[in-house]
Amino acid sequence: AIRESFRKMVTDMIPADCKVSFHAHGASGGSVFETTDPAFEKARHALTDEWKIPAAYVGCGGSIPIAGHFQKLVNTTPVLIGFGKDDDAIHSPNEKYDMESFHKGIRSWARILDALT
Repeated sequence: AIRESFRKMVTDMIPADCKVSFHAHGASGGSVFETTDPAFEKARHALTDEWKIPAAYVGCGGSIPIAGHFQKLVNTTPVLIGFGKDDDAIHSPNEKYDMESFHKGIRSWARILDALT
């Protein structure tokens, strides 16, 4: 509905001597990792062990196209875990990624994979 509304607004605003066209780029479905899945608590505990603070659950994102594709392809639930800090400004002009997050992220995944096996 938003896409169609936007297209209508642009089309309505375009001067008579101009033209506009829209191209569909497709879309990817989001993936959901249920908090009731036993793997959720295992991952949360592994993260807490590495970071020494309780791991926070933030329900957001989940639209990374390959995650949904893998979910369909191998019939498993993808686990998307971010290690960015509030001031990293991911996907902005002053983007950075803290080295502590990089190293602890690697160790976190080692702990998570160990907990899930």
